[in-house]
Amino acid sequence: MSETIDIDAYLRRIGYTGPRAATLETLCAIHLRHPLAIPFENLDPLLKRPMHLDPPALERKMLHEGRGGWCYEQNLLLSHALRSLGFCVTGHAARVMYGAPEGVIRPRTHMLLRIDLAEVAYVADVGFGGLTLTTPLRLIPDIEQTTAHETFRLLKSDGDFVLQAHVQNTWKPLYSFDLQPQYLPDYELSNWYLANHPESPFVNDLMAARVAPDRRYGLFNNKLSIHYLHGNSEQRTLASVAELRDTLLNTFTIRVPDDPGLDAALARLIRERPALRLT
Repeated sequence: MSETIDIDAYLRRIGYTGPRAATLETLCAIHLRHPLAIPFENLDPLLKRPMHLDPPALERKMLHEGRGGWCYEQNLLLSHALRSLGFCVTGHAARVMYGAPEGVIRPRTHMLLRIDLAEVAYVADVGFGGLTLTTPLRLIPDIEQTTAHETFRLLKSDGDFVLQAHVQNTWKPLYSFDLQPQYLPDYELSNWYLANHPESPFVNDLMAARVAPDRRYGLFNNKLSIHYLHGNSEQRTLASVAELRDTLLNTFTIRVPDDPGLDAALARLIRERPALRLT
């Protein structure tokens, strides 16, 4: 994954104007600015549109078309940007544990990054939807690490790392991963599977998430949630296609694609899909 992107366009998109040296300060600033500016969303698989992971496609969609993306798009974009600035970046894969019944083993379908900086390695991840990191974490187990939003920790379990978030006074496992490097063909395989399998939640349900300095926004089908940093939450049901469109644009800052099937897809979600969970 040695390709590069238009770093100037990327930094404009996330609103970053600081130093470009490959330092921890730069990494932390970019890692925060990215999810503040580029939302998580799965409109393309929902609309059965092709999902491409090459740098020109990532640039076009997230830097120029006002769109967001899911974990492969988000973290590949970040990885290309960081490499352009001189960072040492390795891609990894994780098994999502969040929302899974205890003991259920899911495939490695989530992407995250390791950033090697001086003698310390960091975990970076701007693509985990409603609980995505806003600050890189030191790759050190058994310590609580505060971020611009929640507190996180890494545990070791059977040789893997397990990422947990402290939410509502409880440690919630998000995913487990090892340090085997992953490459673009590995991600392309999972990307295609999640975007095309008829039982994939990304094909059947609408998901969106965005970070704000003092809160997180989540959307699952027509259920909007707002989680404030100090613990209060709000939830609201969106009752019409127009309201869904307005929320995607103004709350999640997603410039929705000009797709003839979009309104029908949104209407189906309002009519048929139960709100099983909120991002």
